Amino acid sequence: MRLSTANLGNDLHTGAVSVPIVRRRRTWYLISVIVVVILGSIALVRGVNLGIEFTGGSEFQVSGVSSSQESQARDVVREVVSDNEPKVTMIGGSTLRVQTAQLDTQQTQQVAQDLADTYSVPVSDVSTSYIGPVWGGDVTTKMARGVAVFIVLVAAVMALYFRNVKTSLAAMITLVHDMLFTAAVYGVVGFEITPATVIGFLTILGYSLYDTIVVFDKMRENTAHLTDQNRRTYAESVELAANQTLMRSLNTSIVALLPVGSILAIGAFVLGAGTLKDISLALFIGIFVGTYSSVFLAPGLVVTLRGREKDIASHSRRVLEARSAGSEGTGEDDASDGDLETAGGSTTTTTRRRR
Repeated sequence: MRLSTANLGNDLHTGAVSVPIVRRRRTWYLISVIVVVILGSIALVRGVNLGIEFTGGSEFQVSGVSSSQESQARDVVREVVSDNEPKVTMIGGSTLRVQTAQLDTQQTQQVAQDLADTYSVPVSDVSTSYIGPVWGGDVTTKMARGVAVFIVLVAAVMALYFRNVKTSLAAMITLVHDMLFTAAVYGVVGFEITPATVIGFLTILGYSLYDTIVVFDKMRENTAHLTDQNRRTYAESVELAANQTLMRSLNTSIVALLPVGSILAIGAFVLGAGTLKDISLALFIGIFVGTYSSVFLAPGLVVTLRGREKDIASHSRRVLEARSAGSEGTGEDDASDGDLETAGGSTTTTTRRRR
């Protein structure tokens, strides 16, 4: 198995084997759009499960409970405030967390006492806290502002680093795709969105960009002297770069997903609701989709955005014309399997390699 994997990696690097990443880029675009739309629709129907840090409200934590019956806590809150629908979750195995809408001082004391009586614990084991809606709104505003500033700064840095605005734009589109996909999955699963979730989102932004930059660096290396050769078009050079980094991206992601998956399992099934579960789900989904988008979306987006540039388009036409003339003269086709698209995407020729 190890030997076959090594051979596959070598074949991908030399171009003997090629995954149709750029040639089938429209297929990858369509898959991504369909998946995001479906997941997003399900998430919208279910509704966003915002944590108390964003909505504001009162929170009670009952320590040392022997019963995990969440319905009893709901009944307690409804008896005090009939129109209040609380969120009740178990933290670990002995702590019950109850989140409600804003309660006044008298209502808070009454709910705390009733929870203590219901679960047979001292009232001192029931902790209470309150988060105002103004603070929650402030957190939301700062989060959105921070993400926007991050994207703008990173876009500027990448444009300077790669000396091309379209390459930077492709990376940003990929980044937005990763954010939407992760948010949609989070909504489908129904996990509560907390500040820990935001930390996870910001972390995956960095991971996604890191993987994309690795692929783009290889693309830049393969296309550095593009017009000095007539062997490959721009699209073919980009596809070769994506294939050359494919195994590296997969191996890196698997190594990263294993510990994150373990943390997610422990947080979700052992410790119950909490920071570990919130942040690990965002990390797990973000790393997974970031790897996919960096390899299967970002290179194709660069070709789509840059394919009609004058130098790239004319070079692609020249390569395909020379290849066609050579094939007619020798009776052989020496190009790679599949559709070879010019940079402009307007000319397609199907060729085969003689084995």
